[in-house]
Amino acid sequence: MVRCICSAAAKHHDNPSLRQTLSCVNKAVSVQKEKGSEGQLLKPGATLSNRYLIQESIGVGGMGAVYRARDLHFPNVVKVVAVKEMVNRAHDPIVRETIIKNFEREANILATLSHPAIPRIFDYFTQEERSYLILEFIFGKNLELILSETRGFMPQDKVIQWAIELCDVLEYLHNHQPEPIIFRDMKPSNVMINQHNHIVLVDFGIAKTFQTGEKGTMIGTEGYSPPEQYRGEATTLADIYALGATLHHLLTRRDPRLEAPFSFGERPIRQINPDVLPELANVIEMALQYNPEDRIQSAQAMKEALLTVARQTGTIYLAPSREQSQLVQENVTPLWTYTCEDEIRGTANCERGVVFVGAYDHHLYAFNAKTGNLIWKYAADAGIVSRPAVTGDIVCFGSEDHRLHVVSARTGAIQWTYFTRGPIRSSPVIAHGHIFFGSDDAGLHAVNLSTGRGVWITDLGAPVRSTPLIAGEAIYVGNEAGDFYCIDFRGNIKWRHKAKRAITSSPEITDNLVLFGSLDSHLYALEAKSGWLTWRFRMGKGSISTPFVKDNLVFTGSVDGNIYCIDVRTAREVWRFQAEHQVTSSPVVYGESLYCGCVDGYLYCLDCQTGYLRWKFHTKDPITATPTVHDDVVFIGSTDHIFYALPASG
Repeated sequence: MVRCICSAAAKHHDNPSLRQTLSCVNKAVSVQKEKGSEGQLLKPGATLSNRYLIQESIGVGGMGAVYRARDLHFPNVVKVVAVKEMVNRAHDPIVRETIIKNFEREANILATLSHPAIPRIFDYFTQEERSYLILEFIFGKNLELILSETRGFMPQDKVIQWAIELCDVLEYLHNHQPEPIIFRDMKPSNVMINQHNHIVLVDFGIAKTFQTGEKGTMIGTEGYSPPEQYRGEATTLADIYALGATLHHLLTRRDPRLEAPFSFGERPIRQINPDVLPELANVIEMALQYNPEDRIQSAQAMKEALLTVARQTGTIYLAPSREQSQLVQENVTPLWTYTCEDEIRGTANCERGVVFVGAYDHHLYAFNAKTGNLIWKYAADAGIVSRPAVTGDIVCFGSEDHRLHVVSARTGAIQWTYFTRGPIRSSPVIAHGHIFFGSDDAGLHAVNLSTGRGVWITDLGAPVRSTPLIAGEAIYVGNEAGDFYCIDFRGNIKWRHKAKRAITSSPEITDNLVLFGSLDSHLYALEAKSGWLTWRFRMGKGSISTPFVKDNLVFTGSVDGNIYCIDVRTAREVWRFQAEHQVTSSPVVYGESLYCGCVDGYLYCLDCQTGYLRWKFHTKDPITATPTVHDDVVFIGSTDHIFYALPASG
């Protein structure tokens, strides 16, 4: 709900017509509050626009309500949305138009924003005197409620974490193009903490784009708004002040709405809560300076100041120092290693106590998984980067010698080979008595497992290095031209989706969604039956990493150096981990840990819920392979020629 500061602000504003309009708006709001909206609430079971089924009211204000609803356009899944309602009962046409414009402004601003801490807008429409915004539903609580439920002072490590995230979203808004956006109403009730313990900024009802020299209205929330906002002169520094006021409230439990205006200097944080770090108190109090020029001058500068506090004090987890990294590395001792004659770029497979992995020395190796003893090795005529597929006594793999090789899992003796017209970098998949794989000859090949005879080849127009995914009666695969295909078991193309750049990433499927990354910097989610785009998530750079899905979370790596965790249901970022170089390996989740290699030479072990680093192990050269985890052992090859077996617990 928007709170207008007119009683204290009118005397500071020099625009009589605006002052009169604001007075009318406030009077209209006041009248609507007195009438109340309880009798006008939408009932559970009501449907808006033949699409949104109201489930319950979750908030009521003087000018409307917020509801939880189900989007009926998704009959096979329960997609929950927030319905924000504005009831316009103003009789004065100027006031009525002002209220409508404010509501439309919120819709227009949200439509231009894309940030994990900002709810997405799905729809906007008007029915009679009511207007509606359909927004992403945020599962969680706002900071005002969390503060009321907390005994004693709020833990400052949580406050620092939330403050850094709030600076991040303010930095995004303040650098918005073509014009910066000022939120203008930062306060605990407008900050949600979602189910993953990350902040989400809600209620953009009074946010507006900023233009130099422009005077605005005097709206905000008394106690949190800076003095210049009372004069209608708010800049991006107004949000810095309001953030400082919010943090002051969280750490001291002193509600600024109940105090004299601009009196934070009379209530030093550490006098009220001595446990607050002096460095943290100093950052907040710098943000609360009366004069804008005396404050911290940007959200980015405030974020850096808070990160410095966190690094100095260790109050929250951040990337470890070089010295700490060395200690972590030395505590991880390999169970065994084996040195090959060239780089290991491909992924291993472990079956029945035997680990199979290929190398650029042209060999496929079979090791005893427990001891690392070599059982056998088989020589191809070129490097091997594909992951071996194992079934019964058969191991099959592709090679850059243009052949699919099939050998005995027990002895390594050759059974048969199948030739293509290009190197095979796609990993084979065995299903329904056939082997499916791609080749640089642009073909998706289906080969009979027993005879080694080709059944069909589908020309996909560009090299196929993605590993095909078999799901139901469909085969999903991408190519280096950026085309993603759904193919039936006869080799017929059912549908195609076009990305802007190569798809080397292999697909994953969950809840009728096919997920894959592209070098066009997006992670895509397509409807499996139709190929329709459900959502796409933008990363900093391209990705050849294969996504991994667990518990409605999808994990993937990117050339931008990040490992991402994304909510499959909302396409919103849950967390990201910044490595020291490109992430071309694919993440694997085992238990509550995520394992992923990196071009910086590290194998990272992260907490899959938070992205916090548990341990990391350094090899001498880049890791492009994907880890294989089996029986609490992580198997990984490196371009340093060494194949490692590491304890999953570090």
